[in-house]
Amino acid sequence: MPAKRSFRDPIALRLRELEYAQTYSEWREIAQELDRLEGADAWKQDEASEDYDHLLIRERLTQMRRLRSAGEVRHLVHELHEGLHGNLGNITTPALYAFARFGTKRLIEEYLTEVVRCLDYLCAGDFADFSADEKIVFFKRTATSFGRSAMLLSGGATLGMFHLGVIKALSEQGLLPRVISGSSAGSIIGGMVGTRDDAQLPQLFDPENLNLAAFQRLNLRGALQSGGLMDPTLLQQCLLHNLGEETFTEAFQRTRRIVGVTVSAAEEHQQGRLLNYLTAPNVLLRQAVLASCAVPGVFPPVQLLARDFQGEVVPYLPSKRWIDGTVYSDLPMLRLARLHNVNHYIVSQTNPHVVPFMVDEAKQARGLMPLARQLALGAGRSTMRLARTHLQGSPVRRVADQLNAVMAQRYSGDINILPRHSPRQLLRMFSNLNARELAQFIREGERATWPRIERIRNQTAISRAFESCLLTLKLARTDRLTPRSRVRRVAR
Repeated sequence: MPAKRSFRDPIALRLRELEYAQTYSEWREIAQELDRLEGADAWKQDEASEDYDHLLIRERLTQMRRLRSAGEVRHLVHELHEGLHGNLGNITTPALYAFARFGTKRLIEEYLTEVVRCLDYLCAGDFADFSADEKIVFFKRTATSFGRSAMLLSGGATLGMFHLGVIKALSEQGLLPRVISGSSAGSIIGGMVGTRDDAQLPQLFDPENLNLAAFQRLNLRGALQSGGLMDPTLLQQCLLHNLGEETFTEAFQRTRRIVGVTVSAAEEHQQGRLLNYLTAPNVLLRQAVLASCAVPGVFPPVQLLARDFQGEVVPYLPSKRWIDGTVYSDLPMLRLARLHNVNHYIVSQTNPHVVPFMVDEAKQARGLMPLARQLALGAGRSTMRLARTHLQGSPVRRVADQLNAVMAQRYSGDINILPRHSPRQLLRMFSNLNARELAQFIREGERATWPRIERIRNQTAISRAFESCLLTLKLARTDRLTPRSRVRRVAR
């Protein structure tokens, strides 16, 4: 057992300062100093490790530098198209982020920097043997092969306000993915992000700008009539204030953010859905969020609304009702992969029935406690499968199906950001927050994200470069194909 550190010990002092850092820049400075004091800097400089193929990464880095410096454009394009992979040489393994507090092996960071530099070089350069049209084909194909990242926001009632702090920390570093999916409480945050452009986004982090009144208990008669303990009218007003009346398509066209909302079917023989500008373009975003927040027994099932051909708001699939997206698809990874070429998932997970069973994947925890968590989770899943088998034809079979769906899901991604729930927060899950409480959730979300920032920066660097380059090339092509230039082409 390690000896307790005295607060006169410089490492102990810096650890205490790290715990109370007020900004990410302050946290980063302290973390970097601790890496020097604790020996992690030497580990970063040493390229060798059993956790990744350092010889392959060094070889690829050397080759890319040589080709770029020599101006061998065609050869460089060939090598990038053939050799760019998200986890080349196992460089994204969590173990490489378990030793240092800030960053990872210098070789990996140099490799990622060089890839981005090569992509920028090819995008910006004017080459006789690599035309603008060829550039677009190369970037589209290679970006599709490489994939992209998505931000997934779980359910959790008021605990989900933690997501706001995660969004704040990532957006301030320019690391917020364009693809964002939310379930239940996470859909509220995702919807608010999806209806605000970059200039408007900071308004979200001021508690005074948000309508926080979402919960109002019904009396017994009202609860029996509506099928839920809470009045949905107040939640509707909250969502209207925070999200407005835009459809998925309208929000996407204005902000260019790809926001998805998961909803679960209230009836049997129906599948849950991921609603977004592709799958439900004319559905009102705030009504989709209302459905995703319809926790069974708390809020009644919801009918979706959409704009018709003339722009009038009408029922969408009028005979169907929808409930909490967390029930069947808290994190819709497969659907995001299919629709948006996503293969890397950043998860902010706040569900109280999930967080206690999750461990820091970078530390690869071992011992009795992680084993007990996994055994308890496995026992719960087995119990629900057994219950479903013996409840055929029973009125409670539907409830058993929903519980089984909750237990059987995958709740973690490639990078997970987790809160530390307090008993008071758990007891107030379905209570309205005041501005001070919301500010505390935002701060907790920020602080939980800071240790993940550099890992997120590294693991999204290449996909972000592809996105930036493609946007630049598309704008340049639009400039070339203005009406005047098209007239000249026709005249020829």
